[in-house]
This record gives sequence, structure tokens and C-alpha cells, in this order.
Amino acid sequence: MARHHRDPVDDLDDDPQNPYASSNRWRHQESSAFARAAVARDATTGSSSKELSDFLNASRVEPRRPASNGNGAGVAYKPIVIGDADQDVDHAATHDGKEVVCGPLLNYRHMEGTAWYGSVLVVTRGGGATQSFQPSLRLGRVESAAGQAGLVSNGPPTDAAGEVRENGSDAIHSNHGTDVAAICLYSDPRVTFWNFPIACDMRATETKWAYSISHVRYKSATKPQTNYFFVPAINESMRIMFHSCNGFSVGTDEDAWSGPALWNDVMRNHAKAPFHVMIGGGDQIYNDGIRVSGPLREWTAIGNPKKRRDYVFSEALRQECDDFYLNNYIRWYSTEPFAAANGQIPQLNIWDDHDIIDGFGSYVDDFMKCDVFRGIGGVAHKYYALFQHHIAPPQSSYITAASHSKEPAGHVEQARQNDTYIKAASTPDSCYIMGNKPGPYVAERSMSMFAKLGARIAFMGIDARTERTRHQVNYPETYDLIFERVTSELAAASRAGQPFRHLILLLGIPIAYPRLTWLENILSSPVIAPIKFMNRRFGFGGGLFNHFDGSVDLLDDLDDHYTARTHKKERNALVERLQGLCAGMSVRLTILGGDVHLAALGRFYSNPNLHIPVEEDHRYMVNVVSSAIVNKPPPAAIANLLASRNKIHHLNADTDETLLNLFDKDPGDSNTTRGSNHVTMPSRNYAILTENSPNNRALVTNGQMGPDGQDTPSNTFDGKDGHSFLHAGEQDAGTQHKAARPDTHGKRNDGSLDCCIRVEINQHDREGQTEPYGLTIPALRYESGKYGTNIHHRLGIRHHRSRPGTAISTAPPSTAPESHH
Repeated sequence: MARHHRDPVDDLDDDPQNPYASSNRWRHQESSAFARAAVARDATTGSSSKELSDFLNASRVEPRRPASNGNGAGVAYKPIVIGDADQDVDHAATHDGKEVVCGPLLNYRHMEGTAWYGSVLVVTRGGGATQSFQPSLRLGRVESAAGQAGLVSNGPPTDAAGEVRENGSDAIHSNHGTDVAAICLYSDPRVTFWNFPIACDMRATETKWAYSISHVRYKSATKPQTNYFFVPAINESMRIMFHSCNGFSVGTDEDAWSGPALWNDVMRNHAKAPFHVMIGGGDQIYNDGIRVSGPLREWTAIGNPKKRRDYVFSEALRQECDDFYLNNYIRWYSTEPFAAANGQIPQLNIWDDHDIIDGFGSYVDDFMKCDVFRGIGGVAHKYYALFQHHIAPPQSSYITAASHSKEPAGHVEQARQNDTYIKAASTPDSCYIMGNKPGPYVAERSMSMFAKLGARIAFMGIDARTERTRHQVNYPETYDLIFERVTSELAAASRAGQPFRHLILLLGIPIAYPRLTWLENILSSPVIAPIKFMNRRFGFGGGLFNHFDGSVDLLDDLDDHYTARTHKKERNALVERLQGLCAGMSVRLTILGGDVHLAALGRFYSNPNLHIPVEEDHRYMVNVVSSAIVNKPPPAAIANLLASRNKIHHLNADTDETLLNLFDKDPGDSNTTRGSNHVTMPSRNYAILTENSPNNRALVTNGQMGPDGQDTPSNTFDGKDGHSFLHAGEQDAGTQHKAARPDTHGKRNDGSLDCCIRVEINQHDREGQTEPYGLTIPALRYESGKYGTNIHHRLGIRHHRSRPGTAISTAPPSTAPESHH
């Protein structure tokens, strides 16, 4: 596989057809048959059960499609992998280091005292062991800027220390101008990564900031020279935007889905009420093309599993994979309108499998330990660290030991290693919770996160990919580190008289979600063995098995889920530990999850026989499932199947879980799902969360207003199970809820959290118009010992069985709660 090294972007024009696409049609790579069934399906059409069987059984190879750019102007946008030659990074050419090929990318780090800390990253063309040019960034608080939406004026300038110019326009005056020198994170002859650590002082009102990078030029003539972002007031919480699955699967007809159109809707809503943080829940980029048109194509084509496991990950192959990941990141992070959001909304990201390759971590152990998987895990981590976290990569990458290699490293590879700069390792930023030891397949420590999202909201993100295996999500000691850090932070805030009222937990994959154990049992049963044998010998059923370890292709997806049989004990222990955290700190937990290409709203809550109002229920946790913002959804038949599995499950004797009837209608005038499905929505989407700040001018309430303008009494919901609304904030959940309306979203002052999932109306609309669905999550008022428990006298309960009266409900959501007798 070794060859003389070419520039990575030169290789992008070589896009041969791929006969080796994964057969996994559950939520990843799509087939031509699926494209005909799903892509051509208009948003207003329904589906049938035949669509489900077609989806699970058709072949997967997708014909090559024309490129397009998804900017809403009707011009074909650029796919993730296939790019134009003018973006090439030429190893042989000499560059002045001033051309920006990607960025700026804006990240949020943490808050400390009255200061907001973040970073800006740009990638410039050319570089090496030394850099002859060092850019600088000009940062200023905007005091007056004509025509700038969302500007918060703080009176006349008091110290005109600097100014920023926007595309040759009049100066934008700032009373806090400062220059920030760039820090080189990584540089080789292809590119240089420059990081600008920035700090902003917080004030009594929300502030708008401007930044520009001096003495550089952008490849695109339309790229703004100045970018703006917003920092919340010191006594307010952040407005949060959440997304996941931000890319297209291999073979998807991207033009039929209007490209990344929903980012246009994100930017429209950002202009109306600016987001302070953008949380990426995994799959911020899809790198699966590496085995389709990339350097792993030859490896993927090997039919013998043993030969594939023993394949050498040489230095030459490592460099080709490095080129692929670098180029793919540059292409995708420069794609509009996603690129515009990158420079204006500060990000917090946790990775998932597609940031590496489809299913990474969920294949059988001996195959995951092969050289190729370990090698690409290291390369993917390098660019995950650089692009998504703005931190320097490790000093070395994994390759097969030289004594095992049939090909010694060539002159080109050695020269590039000697002409590379990597910033020396330093103490990680305080926002990171680093694992104690490397992962089993990625030889790096996990990077979970804690950050303060303004005055009363805290954030914890669990890195659920670095340590993942088929039988484990995270090491037990990693959970200990995370809970020790979060408990310490919450306790410190409480002692300071500024307690957190809400805790946002990012898991990536949903944890309150319908079970598919029956499907797992079938696909892993002895019945499959003869078919697997025929597949190995004769290719029979090729669409059913993946080309990595020969297992049933759908199993890696099912094994990824917290609700999978192999993760059940770990999942239940995590939820019970979270319940203890909420009780000990009287903080309301809200979970963010993506991955499944559906919108849904799961929740845990106390057994109704305990008669605990949700406002006082530490077990009440909402799982906001928002996926995907870019990738196409599965057919409606899949969503309807999941809805039919929406039983009330029992975590333990005190805790139930099920999905909320959130979707009172399909988006727009469409007929996307069957009439009985009000819990899963197979359309692209993203979520917005906003605190109903106690500083707002409104009536003090803790949920949904009744028709007379007063609060709905909490005891009205006493005894209800999860197939009904459980509290006032869930009443009338959906399009008519106050959290779904921009004029009332986040405008009350009871300390609750408004959640709105914005769902795409029409896949053919390049403007990405959406329909909002809302509910309100109340703050927690926990009082220890006030309510009883079932645990001491119901230890023998069989958690996986339904209690009487908790079977699947197919009725539409009620418009008003029933009285309890």
C-alpha cells in the first residue's frame, strides 16, 4: 500500500466507486435502495411496514452523486470528502504562512470569577519545525456597531483603547481592545494550527465582543474579517444550542437533503437571541469515507478476517490516513453555513464513533486491537484534539513495530517527521477531567469535561468513546473522577451562596430510550451462525454482515446503546449515582443525547405510588434526544417501530422511565409518522435550552400557566405514569407550549429550564425552516426524608417487566391532566 507521498488534497479528486460500503442501514451508511425509499421520500409522505423491511434488507452501495455546497443559494454544495483542487495543500510549494485554509473556530473553556475564557483556532497553509510568521488576534468589547443585531449597549465608550474594522467599513469602537499573540499547537509542511487564548470580562449586562486576526488572508473572498460572539451577564445563565450527527453518511445523496440546511436556521435564531454556547454531542464530522475512497479501501477489501486483523499499519499508511483526516476536517469545517456558526458561537464538544470511524469501540475485542484500528484511533484523536478542543496532539502516533513491518519507512515520511513542530504537553485546562489511563483501543486518556454555563447552570460531558469496548462504556475509576469533580464544584458553588439549579449532562448516546433487546437476541442467536458461515464462504447475505469483523452489521449500533444488554448494569449504576448527586445537591439534571437520527424526549421519574411531585422529585431527569442536525433520518417505519416499543420500564422499584408524548403534530403540513406515534420524530433537528431566569420580569411560577393565569396545582398530576403529563411544565408539550414560542421561550422567572427541539419541515428547503416543540423542566426543590421508598420492601421486583397499567400507550397526548382519586 506504500507509495510516494502526495499532497493530501491532491488525492481528493481520486474518488473511485466503492464496493465495500458498510451494510449497516440502521443509522449510518445508506444504500441506493434506501436512497430511493428515503431520499426521494418527500417530507409530506407517510410510510408503510414494507419500508422497514426494505430498509433492513436492501444493498448498500450508493452511486456517485454530483457535488453541491448547501449554502441555500441553490448551488450544489461540497460533499464532506470530495473537494475541489484549489483547496490543495502543496508539499512542494513555498508558502508565506498567512493564508487561512480553515477557521476561525471559536471554543468556550470555562468561567472563573468575573472572567469568561475561550479560544480561537485558525489553520494556515504551510509550516514546519519553525514558523517565520506569527499572527495576532485583536479582541474588543463592542460599544457601538451600526446594524449589528443583538448588540447590548453599555453606555458611551470609557476607554477607546482599540478598534476593529470589518471588511473595510467604519471602525467598530471598543473600550477593551487587546492584542493576543498566537500559540503554535502543531506545524508541518502542509499546515500550521494557531491557537489564540482569549479572556473576556463579564458585566451586569450581556456583552457583545468582536475579534479579527491580523495580517492573514482568507481563501474565500466572502469570509468575514471580523467575527462576533456574546457573553452572558455575570448573573445570568447561558442560552444553549445542542446538536449531534453533524455530517452525511457515506453514499448519502447530500443534494437531495439540501446539504447542512439546518445551520441556516441555527444562524437565524442566533440573530434573534444569540446563543452563548454550542454543545456538540458527537459525530461533529463523519470520517467513514476513509474506508470507502480513502487509504483504508484496500484493507477493507480483504475478505479473510485473520489477514485483515494482521494487516500492517506502516508509517506510509499512517501518513495517508493523517492526510485524509486533516483534509476531511478542513473541508467540512469550511462548509457554509456550518463554518459561519463555528466562528460566532463558542463550542463545547465530545466525540463519538464517526469522529473516528463507524462503530469504533463496539466491534469484537480481538479485531478492535488490530494495528489498523489502533492506528486510525490515534490519528483521529490527533485531529479531534486540534480542531475540536484547540489543544496540541500527542508527540507520537501508533504504527506497527518496525520489526514486523515489511516496508521500512521511506525518505519522504522521515523527512516530514523531522520537519514537524508539536507544542510540548502542558497542564490541561481546568475544564477537562482526564482519565487515569489510556483507552483500550485509543492510546490516549479520556477527556471528559466540566464547565460553568453562566450563573446557575453547570455542564458535565462524559467522554463515552475513548474507553469504550463492546462490554464497557467507561472505566469505573473514570466515573469516580467525574463524580468527585462535579460534586466538588457543586458544593463549592453552594457554599459561596451561588448554587447551581440545573446540571446539563452530555452523554452523546441516549440513556432513556426504547429497548431493542429482542432484536439483539435474534441477531446474536445461534440461528445466525449458518448464515454467517455461508456469508464467509459464498458471500450469501452480504448486506447483512459488516466488512470489519464479520458480525451482523446492525449489532455494532445496538451494542453502542446504553440500553443494550451488555451495558445494562453500567447504565443502571450510572443513573442511580446521578440520582444521588441530584438529591445531595438539590440540582435538576437534564441529559443531552444524540446518535440515533431521531428527535425524542425520554425521562426518568419516581414510581407514581410514591406520590412525589416532580418539582421535588430528584429522580425526574429529562433526556433530550436531538439527532441529526445534518445526516438524514431513517424511514418513518423505524420511528414507528421504536414508538411501538415505548413501554414504561422500571430501572428499580423507585424509578420508572419512558418517552414523553412531545410531538402533537408532524412538522409543517407533513404526514411524517403514523397517527399513533407522538414520541419519535424522524426528521432532522437541533435543540435550544434557556433558563427562565429569576431576574426576568414575570410572575413567579414553576412550570406551565393554567388557563386562568395561575399555576396548575402540582397535586393535579399525582399518581400519573409516564404515558401522561407528569407536571405543569409537560402539560400541552409540543408546538403550542410556551417554550416553543420565541416570544415566551425563556421569558418567565421561576428558575425552570425551557427546552425546544426545532424539527425540519421540508428536506428540500435549503433555508432549513423548522417547527418548534417545547416543554419546561422545573427546578428541583429537594427535601431529604420527606418521601418514602419502595426499595426496602420490594427488593424482589423484576425491573424489566411492566407493572399493571403500564403497557404501551397509543393514545395522543391529553390536553389536560386527569384528576386523581
